[in-house]
This record gives sequence, structure tokens and C-alpha cells, in this order.
Amino acid sequence: MTATAERESPPGERATNRDDARIHLGVVVTPALDEPVVEKLAEDLAEALSRRYPGVNWELAMVRELLLTPPATLPDLVDAARSRLLDEDWDLVVYVTELPLKIRRRPLLTHSSPTHGAALVSLPALGPMPTRRLVESVVDAVGIIAGDTVGSEPRLATHRRRIQRRLLQFASEVEGADALEGVVLVHRVVTGNLRLLAGMVRANHPWRLATRLSRALIGALGAAAFGIVTSDIWRIASSLPAPRLAAVCVATVAIAVATLIVAHRLWERAPDRRVREQTILFNIVTLITVSFGIVVLYVAVCVLSLAAAGLMIEPSVISTDIGHHADFADYLRLALLVSALATVGGALGGALESDAAVREAAYAYRHHTS
Repeated sequence: MTATAERESPPGERATNRDDARIHLGVVVTPALDEPVVEKLAEDLAEALSRRYPGVNWELAMVRELLLTPPATLPDLVDAARSRLLDEDWDLVVYVTELPLKIRRRPLLTHSSPTHGAALVSLPALGPMPTRRLVESVVDAVGIIAGDTVGSEPRLATHRRRIQRRLLQFASEVEGADALEGVVLVHRVVTGNLRLLAGMVRANHPWRLATRLSRALIGALGAAAFGIVTSDIWRIASSLPAPRLAAVCVATVAIAVATLIVAHRLWERAPDRRVREQTILFNIVTLITVSFGIVVLYVAVCVLSLAAAGLMIEPSVISTDIGHHADFADYLRLALLVSALATVGGALGGALESDAAVREAAYAYRHHTS
């Protein structure tokens, strides 16, 4: 079932030319809603979206389907919706589920992921007469993906233009993407979507990744505490030339990033050539987010290690082991090397986290309570 704000489109139609700035929104609705209700929902949604975002042409694909058999976690539901988006080559997807959504025991009405281009709407949270609020909730969920704020005051013209521009970026494609391969396609995807890429990374709040992975943080701090008081590490840090020490630091960060991505299957594969660009964009955002989070972890551990070494270890003690007078440069080298080892320890700790915990940490979701 496909609906549009301007015309009716045959089922399964997928425009290949997006010069008309048309956004394809897939709305997957639980079979708990009857077919006539879904048809009316499609009409009301097309009207509501056009009214709120008048500069955008919307094409809605309405699907009645149970994506996952309960019970299912929030990340699982988002992944299922994301998979359906890729299968159908939609730009955005909203899954209206009959499952109650909760986070930390708080009931949620909507749950949106700007990075995935996906949102969830909980039918039970809408109350005994859900159809009255369902249209508004779906529109709000779509707006949150684009950076619009639920319940905001009447929008200024600049705010409306910014949201409209971000929505249209979701529908943009690199010209000739089907014919491009490898590094050339990646380059075109990045340069052609810089604004969208920056917005998706910012929406993820990558600086919070390290603090939200408790096992990674504990592993990093434990490794750092051990390294600071180990005389062998003092001597190694003092003897390493600066280029080699820098290479060690970069390598450990890269290993930590790769460990988290591989261990928790954060890397997405394109099921079809049509969605290669979108998959590359998603993977770039994932890589930047995880890398930024690991770098934040490394810098934080480095600062703490430097402070702890300065407070706990007398220069004369280190000087005896390294064979020359210890100065600030020696303490800094020690902190850098200890932080590199700690980052590997943090990555191993992060590998022990549940997939759901890592996905919650890596991808910032926007929640709206009922």
C-alpha cells in the first residue's frame, strides 16, 4: 500500500530519479490494526506530513507486518526496522509495534534513531483510543530523526528550512552510484553527504560512548592502574622513540575500534546494490562514532594516568629504573603508553558487553515518553 501527499502511486513503485526531492517513508504497522484503520492512517499521515513539512514531497509505503516475535529488545526492533528499510530501499522507516517500549523501566511512546533512519512507535502507550494520537506520534518520530523537537513551539523560518534540508538529505543519492565501485564510491558518498554525515555523527553523541560502556571503562582503568606501578613499563616508555610510541598509540586505538565493531556486528552489509550508498554512509557514521568514543576513552585515561603518576611516583624512583633524571616528558611517555595498554584492555572489556548495551551506547536514540 503506497500513499503520497500529491498522487497515488502503484504498489511497490520506487522512483529512481530524486530530483523532485521525494522522500520514501516506510511505515510498518502491527497486524493488530485492521486494514481499514491502516488505510485511513496512510491518508492522515500524508496530510499531516505535508502540513508540517510543506517543502517536502512524501511517498508513504504502508505495510502490515509483525517484524519480530516478542519478546524483543529495543535495539532488536530498530535493527529489524532498519533491515526492512534496506530491503525496500526506503529513505526512512517507522515501525508501529504492539509491544510496550521501555527503557530503565520508563514507558516510551516513541524511540527514534537518527543514525539508522528508523523510529518505533508503541501502540500500547497511546492509550485505549490509539488511532487518535497515532498520526501525531508517527509524524513526531519522523521529525526527531531529522532533528526536530517533539512539542516545540511554532517553528521559525530558519528552523523549518534546516529541518527540511536535513529531511531532503536523507533522500539524496550520489549520481551514478550503481556504476561506482570501491574507494571512488566511498569518496563520492562522503563528499556528497558531508552535511548529513556531520549531522548523523553529532546526533550520535559519540563522546558519551566510553562512559556508557561500564565494562570497557573498568577494563581500561584496571589496565592503567597496573601499568602505572610497573617498572618494566617505565623503562619501555622511556626507551621508545617518539614515532614508535605514536604508532603504538594509533595502533591500539585502531585495534580497540575494530574489536568493538566486529565483536558486536556493528558493520552493515548492503543486501542490494541500490542501497550501497546508504550502507556506506551508515558504516562511516559507525566508524566515526566508535573511533571518537575510543579516542575520548584514551584521552581521559591518559589524563588520569598522568595525574596519578605525578601524585604517586617520585621522580627519584623512576630515575633509578630508567637510568636518567625523570622529567615531565618521561611522565608523559609513561601516561601515553599506559593509556595505549589500557585502551586495549577497555576494548576487551567492551567485547564482553551485550550487543544491546553496545548498540545503545554507539547509537543515540531519542525517546519520547507518553
